[in-house]
Amino acid sequence: MEHEPIVLDTAGADIQGESARIRGRGPITRVVLPGNVPAWSVTDAAVLRRLLTDSRVSKDARRHWTAFTTGQIPADWPLRSWVGVDNMFTAYGPEHRRLRKLVAPAFTHRRTMAMRPRIEAITADLLDQLSTTHSGAVVDLRRQFAYPVPIRVICELIGVPEHLAAPLHFCVDRFFDTSDTRKDPPANYLEMYGLVSELVGYRRAEPGDDITSLLTAAYDEDGARLTEKELVDTLMLIISAGHETTVNLLDQAIFALLTRPRQRADVLAGRSSWADVVEEALRYQAPLAHLPLRFAAEDLDIDGFRIPQGDAILASYAAAGRDPRVHGSTADEFDVHRDTKGHHLAFGHGVHHCLGAPLARLEAQIALPALFARFPELSSAGDPTELRPVRSFISNGHSRLPVYLHR
Repeated sequence: MEHEPIVLDTAGADIQGESARIRGRGPITRVVLPGNVPAWSVTDAAVLRRLLTDSRVSKDARRHWTAFTTGQIPADWPLRSWVGVDNMFTAYGPEHRRLRKLVAPAFTHRRTMAMRPRIEAITADLLDQLSTTHSGAVVDLRRQFAYPVPIRVICELIGVPEHLAAPLHFCVDRFFDTSDTRKDPPANYLEMYGLVSELVGYRRAEPGDDITSLLTAAYDEDGARLTEKELVDTLMLIISAGHETTVNLLDQAIFALLTRPRQRADVLAGRSSWADVVEEALRYQAPLAHLPLRFAAEDLDIDGFRIPQGDAILASYAAAGRDPRVHGSTADEFDVHRDTKGHHLAFGHGVHHCLGAPLARLEAQIALPALFARFPELSSAGDPTELRPVRSFISNGHSRLPVYLHR
């Protein structure tokens, strides 16, 4: 029986409810993106893993998305900056390998672990600021903790000078807003491109031990280097993805423990680890619910479904994280004791697996225990069921996370 495609809610008002409805149609389902653009949503974890490692699945819209190459996607399409940039996020085949090889040295284990003291210091500084809050006052932990931890970390990591930090934060926030009220996405991309170009110029004049300085001087063994647009687009990717993913991870992990006192007690007593919390939060509420886009470079026949060559594919990580075939009948429950919690795709899979995943995990495993240790009486302020999500079908977090630090 043919179904009408599910039109995705651009404001992301009920990401998990919508994901369940999509999954109910089957592992591969037709959906409609903003601008009435069709795509195939993949919600089955096993099928998605296969697609993410299939050489016939591309991320290059200019080569493999028929609607894009034939001019059906307008210049002002809200998601155009997700598919039209020049970096490893949108590259395919040898071009992706070239770009990833140039960028990978910026995310070595040594460089990531070297950030531990700074992450600890940034966390401690934010907790000191929160400690000045009067007893009984409501604090928005997303704005005052989950948000500033990763943005300060990523800005230090890539060497953002103070005068560029605030305007870059503003552009990142608008980049992930996919609601109908969003203001001129192409203009936001151009504004952010200009700011990052200014960052590149600043670090060329004053190089340091940071990712921007590293990438401006990076060459591969053949003497090739990132073009100026590849460099700027790569830094935009690092800033945006490196920030938003960790904000939502912290947000969702805090919320999960605040609303599940027994599991919180188990973690604080050492019966479960903070790594358990992080992995279950990534599974239960994937920080990026849907990630646009991939494309069928050839006709794909998968488990009785055909995705025609040139069609768009949406990796639906939020749905895959709650796949009952992997996590059983309790897939919709948060459980730090779950044996399968690490079997998620929150950071992608295959050649496009997120280079910054170790850093995001490190930030969370430092920030979360520090927060709950500093404020043992931490509790939700108001009814948790009334919290609103961020206005996005991509980003998966709360618009606010109101708490009481002290009783």
